[in-house]
Amino acid sequence: MVALEVDTRRVSVAVAAAGVSTFALLYAPQPVLPQLAASYGLDPGRASLAVGVATTALAVAVLPVAALSERVDRRLVIVCSVLASALLGLLLPFAPSYPALLVLRALQGVAIAGFPGVAAAYLADQLGPVRLASAVGAMIAGNSVGGMLGRLGVGFAAGPLGWRGALVLVAAVALAFACFTAITLPATLPVRHAPPEPERREAGARAWARLAAPYTVGVLGMGAFVAIYNAAGFRLTATPFELTPAAASMVFLAYATGTASSAAAGRLVARLGRARALVVALLATAAGTALTLSLALPAVVAGFAVLTAGFFAAHAVANAWVAAEAPPGARGRAAGLYTLLYYLGSGAGGTIGTAVYGRFGWSWLIALSASWLLAGVVAVLATARSSRLAG
Repeated sequence: MVALEVDTRRVSVAVAAAGVSTFALLYAPQPVLPQLAASYGLDPGRASLAVGVATTALAVAVLPVAALSERVDRRLVIVCSVLASALLGLLLPFAPSYPALLVLRALQGVAIAGFPGVAAAYLADQLGPVRLASAVGAMIAGNSVGGMLGRLGVGFAAGPLGWRGALVLVAAVALAFACFTAITLPATLPVRHAPPEPERREAGARAWARLAAPYTVGVLGMGAFVAIYNAAGFRLTATPFELTPAAASMVFLAYATGTASSAAAGRLVARLGRARALVVALLATAAGTALTLSLALPAVVAGFAVLTAGFFAAHAVANAWVAAEAPPGARGRAAGLYTLLYYLGSGAGGTIGTAVYGRFGWSWLIALSASWLLAGVVAVLATARSSRLAG
C-alpha cells in the first residue's frame, strides 16, 4: 500500500499525545504496588496482578481490535480507545475491593487495546515507509513520557493523596491528553490496494517469516522490562536502600532516557540497519539490567537508565519493523499480533519475574531477565541470516 501525503508533524504529535494518555494509565498502579499489597494483604506476585491483569486483557483484545481496524476507520478506533480508557481510569480508584479493582483493570486493558494495536498501522497508512520509523519513534517517545509521568505522578501524589487519590489525578491528566488526540488526529487517508492475489500470497509468506525477530523481541523484551520495574519498588524500599515510596518512584525518571532513545531509533536504523540496531539495543538493555545488581544506589540508578534507553530503542525498532514488513493487506493484523505478544510478555513475563523476585531475590530476577533478552538477540540474528540466505 502507498499512502498519500499528510502533515507528519500533526500526525506524530497527536499519536504521541495518545501514547502519553495510554501509558500513564496502563502502568499507573506500578509505583504503588507495595501500598496495594499492604492495603489488601497481598504478596508481591498477587499485587503485581494490578498491572498484569490489564496488560493480559489488552493482549487478549488486541487481535480482534486490529481485525476490526481493517474494516472501520483506524482513527475512530484510536479515539474511542484513549477516551474510554481514561474514563475507566477515573472509576478505578473507587473500586470497593481488590477483585473489583482487577475487573476494572481488565476492562481498561480491553479499552486501551485500540491504541497500541492500531497506531503503527495507522501511521504506516498515513505516512508510508520512508517516514514511518521516525513517526513510530515519536509515538514510542510519547509512550515513554506517559509511562514516566504516570508513575512519577502516582508515586509522588500517593503521599499526600493516598494511592486512590493519586490514581484519580493521573486519570484526569490522561483524559486531557486523550481529548487533545481526539481533536487533532487527522482523518485516515485512503490507500492504494495491494498487488493481485497470487503475488500477494507469495509476498505475504515471506513477510510473515521476516517478522519472527520483532515478535520474539516483543514478548521476551517486554517481559524482562516489566518484571524489573514491577520489582523495583519492593527492592528500593527494602534493605539496603530503604527509600521512601516517593523517593523510590524517582527510578521512573529513567524513562526520560527511553524517550530520547526511541526518538533516535530512526537514525539508528538508518545507520546500522534494522537487525544490527535491534541487537545493539537489546545488548544495551542486558548491560543495564546487570548494573542494577550493584548495592550502590548510583550504580543501580545508572542501570535503570541504560536498560530503559536500550529497551525503548528496541521496541521502536521492532514496532517499525513489523509495520514496514507486514504482509500485503494484513498490516493491521500484523501490528496487532506484535502488540498481542508484547503485552502477553508484559502480563505473563512481568508476573513471573515479580514472583521470582519475591521468592528468590533480585539476582535471580536479573538472571531470568537477561536470559530473555539474549534469546531475543539470538532470534534477531537467526532471522537476519535466514533472510540473507533466502534473498
